[in-house]
Amino acid sequence: MKELVEVIAKSLVENPDEVVVTETESGDSVLVELKVASSDMGKVIGRQGRIAKAIRSVVKAASSKSDKKVVVEIVE
Repeated sequence: MKELVEVIAKSLVENPDEVVVTETESGDSVLVELKVASSDMGKVIGRQGRIAKAIRSVVKAASSKSDKKVVVEIVE
């Protein structure tokens, strides 16, 4: 899931070198944290959070084959 979030985020932002994605597993859930440059934060979140919701939907669909719950967080 880390690679998927990284590819999506890098295609959205103006500073793809500053995209950092970390993945942490705990039990039956996976936490994916996305960090981008502060100037690109609005591009990743989108109006009323639509792009962030779309990223989460894509990751949820991709993780449906595994039995793990994947949570995507956008951190500053």
